[in-house]
Amino acid sequence: MNRSILVTGPALSPSAMAFAAEQGVKVIPTRPYAPLDELLAIIASEQPGAAIVRQGKFGRELIDAALDLKIIAKHGVGYDTIDIQAAAARNIPVTIALGANAQSVAEHAFALMFAVARQVAWLDGRMRAGHWDKATAKGVELSGKTLGLVGLGSIGGILLDLVAPLKMQVRIFDPYLKHLPERDNVSRESDFQRLLEECDVISLHCPLTADNRHLIGAEQLKLMKPESILVNTARGELIDSQALAAALRAGEIGGAGLDTFEQEPPAADSELWSLGNLVATPHVGANTQASQDRVGLLAVQQIVAHWAGEALEPRCVVNRHLLPGV
Repeated sequence: MNRSILVTGPALSPSAMAFAAEQGVKVIPTRPYAPLDELLAIIASEQPGAAIVRQGKFGRELIDAALDLKIIAKHGVGYDTIDIQAAAARNIPVTIALGANAQSVAEHAFALMFAVARQVAWLDGRMRAGHWDKATAKGVELSGKTLGLVGLGSIGGILLDLVAPLKMQVRIFDPYLKHLPERDNVSRESDFQRLLEECDVISLHCPLTADNRHLIGAEQLKLMKPESILVNTARGELIDSQALAAALRAGEIGGAGLDTFEQEPPAADSELWSLGNLVATPHVGANTQASQDRVGLLAVQQIVAHWAGEALEPRCVVNRHLLPGV
């Protein structure tokens, strides 16, 4: 077996690269968002025994071309860019770095909430253009407000603790949640429409599936409060971006903080960029040194363990239900 790892994107963190070297593993980084033909050429030349998906899509054509491929690890937790069925057809597990980037992403969602509520980006731009809006700017105080979490995985679990000092009530919509956290300020919401209608902040923390694309569209945005804030650090396709732009422009909601987009990167002429009540960041929620150290190292550890015949943590194998004999 070829003990090499193809990385779709730049080199891993120093700690991950050092661990790979200790294990005698060759790591093959690629250009950010390298085109399909370039990745196919690298695979044909190197025939890696594993892949770590950082950027772009890893579909059937790449999987089928990698004849020695034994495992695919996602550099993070959002695996919608990987064809998990094509991998399962070759008995290849697809793993995620469960929990490794949760702290950083939760902090980023927290930051976006504040940035939108206090008009940070808009006021910064105004000051740089020579304006002084002290007399007219009016932000929103988050203390005592209600936060609606859509999905309660590792990231949402950290975020609900981050907002606790603000005395925010937290309502959780997650049909798959087995145990509700025992907090005085936390409750379960089974009605998604009611969550949208009654919460002051909606923060998305669910994976993208075939069933929840455009979970937030024109109809859902009309249900939200006029001063409410929408935050997305999950997957861009969860939100209909055209509907969101229209709602922000019409003042149907107060603002939005987005770290992910339907098209990444968004077009330079996207109507989103004309909206003063939008705060946008380029999918960097997990981009802290601490997070990247943990994620990269865990991805390599999963690969080395699988090569050695060790059992993987079941919760980390996202196509486990598709693998033969599992």
